[in-house]
Parts: sequence; structure tokens; C-alpha cells
Amino acid sequence: FFTMLMASLIMNQLVVYSMQATPLDEEALEWVYRYYGTPGRSLYSFFELTFSGGWPNYARKLVEDVNALFAMFWAVYVSCVIFAMTRIISALFLKETLQTAADDAEKQTQKKLANVFSAADTSGDGKITLEEFQHILKENQVK
Repeated sequence: FFTMLMASLIMNQLVVYSMQATPLDEEALEWVYRYYGTPGRSLYSFFELTFSGGWPNYARKLVEDVNALFAMFWAVYVSCVIFAMTRIISALFLKETLQTAADDAEKQTQKKLANVFSAADTSGDGKITLEEFQHILKENQVK
């Protein structure tokens, strides 16, 4: 959130400066104000463009109509923030998936061992004697 806040404040200041330095047509001026004209509008725009994946819609008009140097800002922001955020979220999902798979494998192993020990306990007393253990080792399924 802090990164989005800082980027939105920087963008707001850059846009205000660019609007003063270069004359814009009425349509471009309205668009720029709608998305970046105040710190709040700019922060909301950055929130949307970061989490929606639609950042080109927010960047293209600035680059084409206001100033081409905004392309450098967007290149850095997209490369660092959006790519990093995507990688972090992907890593979290992968971690959860691998943990679930490991838990499932462990449960399957426990289930197989429980079946082996249940089969080995021919007396049904919940304990495996040496004779029962030696007998189960001779079974082909255990080998």
C-alpha cells in the first residue's frame, strides 16, 4: 500500500506540473484530472491499475497525450511493483499447494502403515509380537 501511495503522490505532482507546462486539449485535460488530478483520485487509480491488471489503460493516454517521459515512470512501476506483487501472490499459492500435497502424501503413508500393522496384528490385541512381525515380513506385499 505504501508503494502505491508514494507512486500516486509522485504521479499527481508530475501530472499537475505537466499540465501547467504543456497545453492540453479539453478532453485530455478532463481525463488527466479524472484519474490523477487530486491525490485521492491518483491513489484510487493506482489501486485499480495495480490490482486489476489494466495498467495500460491508465498509462497510454499520459504517454501519448501529456508527455512521453511518463513511459519511464510506467516502465519502472510495472516492472517493480506489479511484477513483484504478481510473483508474491503466485508464490503464496504455490506454497499452499505444495503444503497440501505434502500433507496428502503423509496421510496416505500413515494410512498404508496402519493397514500393514492391522494386518500384522493377527491376535487383535493392538500389539505386534515378534512372531507376528516376522510373519508379516514374509508377505510379498510388504517386501
